[in-house]
Amino acid sequence: MTAVRRAVPLLLAALVLWASAAQAEAVGYRYWSFWERDGHRWTYATQGPSTARPVDGDVQGFRFAVSEDSADATRPRGTADFDTICAGTPAAKGKKRVALVIDFGTPTDAPSGETPPARRTACARVSGDATTAEALAAVAKPLRYDTNALLCAISGYPVKGCGEQVSAQKKPTTATGKATTPDQHGPSVGLLAGVGVVVLLGAAAVWQARRRA
Repeated sequence: MTAVRRAVPLLLAALVLWASAAQAEAVGYRYWSFWERDGHRWTYATQGPSTARPVDGDVQGFRFAVSEDSADATRPRGTADFDTICAGTPAAKGKKRVALVIDFGTPTDAPSGETPPARRTACARVSGDATTAEALAAVAKPLRYDTNALLCAISGYPVKGCGEQVSAQKKPTTATGKATTPDQHGPSVGLLAGVGVVVLLGAAAVWQARRRA
């Protein structure tokens, strides 16, 4: 009996490790993230598109993906250059031009039954005091918002849903955002490792209990 009691801490430790592995299946949110171009890199916007007021020559981006938080958010793909995006849109008095990169994401992050459109760029020529939301509306309708003014869809994508909570387990991706493995539904390596530890420690606990009985 004493040996069995001594084995209990080992089993508890195994359960803790298993729980930690299970938590690796993190929960995230499927949503449109908003970005600003700072030189040659994207930075997560500190304001929402309904309050941000870009100036002429700014480059801003949107990316649809599953992310746990802003630190985990996926950046828009491809290069983003104002001169290239707005080359065909001349300046106009009283107006400003905002280059927009709209990345609809990958099939991995798409809601069930939906296929993401191809990434696109657009040059919005809007009034000098327009917000990013107004610039986006000028080139990428229809937009859809929820009751809290959260941007839910750009150019009608996705058809439904808005910032819903989903499993944040994602396949490793390349620089282009394409998944490197074919299976997106299997258990993660962390979870399998956790289960393996539980089995091994549990077996060790039983063996120790029998040996000392």
